[in-house]
Amino acid sequence: MQRIWAEQALIEGRWLSGVLVEIGSDGRIADVSAVRDPKDIRIDSRVGVLLPSPTNLHSHAFQRAMAGMTERRGPSGMDTFWTWRQLMFRFLEALTPDDIEAITSYVQMEMLEAGYGSVAEFHYVHHQPGGAAYDEPAELSARVCAAASRSGIGLTLLPVLYQQGGCDGRPLASGQTRFGNSVDRYAELVERVRSMANGQRRDFRVGVAPHSLRAVTREGIAASVTLAGDGPIHMHLAEQVAEVEEVEAAYGRRPTEWLFDNHGVDERWCLIHCTQMMGDETVMLARSGAVAGLCPITESSLGDGIFNGAEYLAHGGQFGIGSDSNIRISLSEELRTLEYSQRLRDRRRAVLAMPALSTGRTLLDGALVGGARAAGRDSGRIAKGAWADLMALDMSSVDLEGRTGDGILDSFVFAGDDRMVCDVWSAGNHVVEGGRHVKRDEIEAVYRRTMQSLRDRL
Repeated sequence: MQRIWAEQALIEGRWLSGVLVEIGSDGRIADVSAVRDPKDIRIDSRVGVLLPSPTNLHSHAFQRAMAGMTERRGPSGMDTFWTWRQLMFRFLEALTPDDIEAITSYVQMEMLEAGYGSVAEFHYVHHQPGGAAYDEPAELSARVCAAASRSGIGLTLLPVLYQQGGCDGRPLASGQTRFGNSVDRYAELVERVRSMANGQRRDFRVGVAPHSLRAVTREGIAASVTLAGDGPIHMHLAEQVAEVEEVEAAYGRRPTEWLFDNHGVDERWCLIHCTQMMGDETVMLARSGAVAGLCPITESSLGDGIFNGAEYLAHGGQFGIGSDSNIRISLSEELRTLEYSQRLRDRRRAVLAMPALSTGRTLLDGALVGGARAAGRDSGRIAKGAWADLMALDMSSVDLEGRTGDGILDSFVFAGDDRMVCDVWSAGNHVVEGGRHVKRDEIEAVYRRTMQSLRDRL
């Protein structure tokens, strides 16, 4: 039994003082109790404030190695998501399975140090450069699992179905051939990944991810939904104006409208970005029970647009946070960017705050509930029986001095950064201690060698 004692803790929506959390050998919370003075109890970790650790609900791990490499305009003088995507395709052609495992381990380590306890990996790289299959069709999925076993992060692996280059059914371009699968090959891949994940950590889960309405046929989406069963279904939706226009021209409906007209969107679904939605679409999504997967740093980087968060929350919508392109890994900055984007658009403050909850509390609560639902993971709360995904903040930080309750979260989100995160547990594994991942030296050394090799090859 592992025991954590906290001066303050957020327990199922309430702030309590003097809390003992006991973690069983199965990685789940065995008990939560009030203990004012723990001097007569064996304590493994003493922390100032203990919080549930959220899921990073949307990641393309390999893109971490591109951070800082795409900040010049192209020859046309106009740089957009679509020109960035071409650079990403060219970069991807150089990556080996060893590269992908090393990069994934490193970014997962950064996620843990930022406070995330688990990640939903939207994994769309399946084949060799040129599109030929590996001898093991799930070779690259296996590398993601191996990276998660090394980093210690909780994993929901989402193999992606990618069939076509656009709504007109055109073939995949050269940079997309590593993604492509038929429906039958995809079904075989998902079953292989499920078998593989079951042999890894007990908290690993597998879902499905039809990439987008651009990249997947109507039949492919239907097959993916069937294949998911009661598991998570993730999909990019309404990220860019050009995407919306292409779908509308091909299907006669905007992406959100078409999806809701043709599929029973419910709590299994996580729809990523949704930055190009009309008011009625926002309300439709909010009332469905699906999670809006928001990636504010990436959406800012790629010029995607601003999610209509205020209206969405007003209609009871659930959201979670993802790091997507992994240009920067920072939980506090993702939450801050989400709120600040609303302020810049609406020209007012505390846009996402609730009558009884501060802005920081609203943001963290959303990330906890939505992230757990999107990952199909029993986490996001400090409660008996839940996975022990926990994070502690360093109350000696100058910006947390004297803070209590929701004021702690407001300072973490709006004045803080990753240095405030001192300890993280994922399914009971104490993977970050004193603000540093327990395997940082090992994982970083491999990543540095990988990046040097990539520079020589690019």
